[in-house]
Amino acid sequence: MIGRAVMAGLHGAGYAVDWVRDGAEAELAVGTGVYDLAMLDLGLPRRDGLEILKGVRKNGEHLPILIITARDSVADRIAGLDAGADDYLVKPFDLDELLARARAVIRRQSGRGSPEIVYGALTLDPATRGVEFRGEIVDLSGREFAVLSALMKEPGVVVSREKLEDAVYGWGEEVGSNSIEVHLHHLRRKLSAELIRNVRGVGYRIAMLA
Repeated sequence: MIGRAVMAGLHGAGYAVDWVRDGAEAELAVGTGVYDLAMLDLGLPRRDGLEILKGVRKNGEHLPILIITARDSVADRIAGLDAGADDYLVKPFDLDELLARARAVIRRQSGRGSPEIVYGALTLDPATRGVEFRGEIVDLSGREFAVLSALMKEPGVVVSREKLEDAVYGWGEEVGSNSIEVHLHHLRRKLSAELIRNVRGVGYRIAMLA
């Protein structure tokens, strides 16, 4: 029940989400290198979440990990944080707090202090899902915002089509052959035709516009 609620809340906030339900699957998922954040329960079937966390850090992986668990003792929190968790949240929790903590962990990982990402005339706020371009508020759909967020994660860096798909669609969701191109077309129409550049054979990047 909690997993379904968290997944729905993350989808509603514009995240692409994959949900695995035991420790063995979780271990495989976090090793793929495609995620911006893992939310890890400790009481998992087949393998304990704390052991998964220790294995991730032992392998030198820097994936941000937010523990969400019913283990609420001070000793449990210390063990989780000392094992390499970036944050620790005890059940039951408020979904808005979970989302705020997720944003903070991702922001720290990227080295940003401010929640807003500013690149030229474009400003994106992951907390409010607000977008401004040249001082004007721009209304985007959830998936348009997800594409733009992926491009703004490292402004100016080329992002492949496959990574954009990973940012927008979770496992099991049907992805049309030109779905990303459709979202990009809508973004260019709403923002600027010159804002998102196609690097032939490589991917797409945000251009610096005044």
